Amino acid sequence: PVSHFHHLSAAPSRSSRPNQAMSYSSTLAPTRAPLSWSALLWKATLILIPLLTAAGLFFLRQAEVERLASHELPKDSVVPSFQLIDQNGESFGSQQLLGKIWIADFVYSTCPGPCPMISSRMGELQKPLRDTDVQLVSFSVDPQHDTPAVLHEYAAKLNAQPGRWHFLTGDKETIYRLSRDGFKLAAADGETAGPIHSTRMVLVDRSGTIRGYYDATEADAVTLLLADVAHLRRQQP
Repeated sequence: PVSHFHHLSAAPSRSSRPNQAMSYSSTLAPTRAPLSWSALLWKATLILIPLLTAAGLFFLRQAEVERLASHELPKDSVVPSFQLIDQNGESFGSQQLLGKIWIADFVYSTCPGPCPMISSRMGELQKPLRDTDVQLVSFSVDPQHDTPAVLHEYAAKLNAQPGRWHFLTGDKETIYRLSRDGFKLAAADGETAGPIHSTRMVLVDRSGTIRGYYDATEADAVTLLLADVAHLRRQQP
């Protein structure tokens, strides 16, 4: 009958069903579009911004150092001779610093207050001074605890450059007298919060004369200190 023939011709064949399934699956399968140039550029920008910022700050500091390095430095008192023990257990004092420009501070390894900032500022000086003979000297105001072994570990935590940054311990009265009478900085036993000491770094020239004081808690301390070091190195090459 005609109606039966029409029914058969309208029915879909078995062979067409897999093709339809493949068509649906290919339509639904997720595709990963390649990154556009704008996306790649954005990622590169995110990586470069911190690097460029750090480089820019470095060059700005260098420019400020050059600008400030032309002023004259005052002359203060001469640091008295001293002999103490460094973080390697070796004798170290004014004799080893003779003829060198050096920068001093007074800290102690267990300090809960400003010492981490002071030591951080001193650490910032290492890279700009790497091609010079300028020395860094940190005196411990808690020598009973800060043995050479303790100071050696403290120096390692600060990435102190061997032969550049010296951490000194020894007789307590000698160190306190050196701070008060030699550097004109406060030093005393604290009642509860540990030793009392100054937050200032001190610049000493090649003749052992104090040429400047710089409060490590001030944001521009390192810049000002580097400028004065550059000035001294021109005067006393």
